[in-house]
Amino acid sequence: MVFTLCIRRSASRLASVCGRVSRSQAISAVVVNRSSLVHNPSSLLRPFVSRSFLYSTERLKSDQTLIQVIDSEIKDAFDADLGEEETPGSGDFPFKIEDNPGHRTVTLTREYNGEQIRVEVSMPGSMDEHEDDVDDDDDGHNEKANETSIPLVVTVTKKSGLSLEFSCTAFPDAVVIDGLSVNHPEKSSSSEEEQLAYDGPDFQELDEKMRKSFHKFLEARGIKPSVTDFMYEYMMKKDSREYLLWLKNLKNFIQE
Repeated sequence: MVFTLCIRRSASRLASVCGRVSRSQAISAVVVNRSSLVHNPSSLLRPFVSRSFLYSTERLKSDQTLIQVIDSEIKDAFDADLGEEETPGSGDFPFKIEDNPGHRTVTLTREYNGEQIRVEVSMPGSMDEHEDDVDDDDDGHNEKANETSIPLVVTVTKKSGLSLEFSCTAFPDAVVIDGLSVNHPEKSSSSEEEQLAYDGPDFQELDEKMRKSFHKFLEARGIKPSVTDFMYEYMMKKDSREYLLWLKNLKNFIQE
């Protein structure tokens, strides 16, 4: 029994010593690891910081490149817009021009013998709808379709509110009427009513004398080549101004 008791005490002491050694080694490992972090604290954060830094650097470079391209385009657009502003003569141009920056259209207004004349002028080059309506066998209209032009919507309103609306295309030497409709002020202006409304026959199907009379009707109210030629030049300059304004707004967005 004495021998067995000695063996048990020896085993207990050995286990105690091993336990202390293990704990000492674990603490030493933790201290060493913490020490390495103290000497190099960025080692744990290096991957995250690097990715964030690279992302912001790449974004800054791409934004700067884009701004440089926009600045170059602004300079070219500004140089192209240095020409003198077109000013119509009072006798040849009886309309008042309403031009709002940022809008694609310009509105002309005037009064003629108690009638209110309103002309909505669009940017040059919007010829798709007109070209689709051109008959392939009509050589005269095909030649017109290849010329520069501006779309017009002319509205002549009586004191009663009854109005006549013309859809036109203005060429350098002539104004072509594409269609016309009569609008009643008391009728509903909902989209469903407009779709169901009868706008009359195709203008080209009207009698030739009636077509010529309508052209003289518009000419008497100021819709003639001298006016539309001026408006073509005016709209070309407006297109340049709107493009320059758009570029500046684009640059301001990138810089924010």
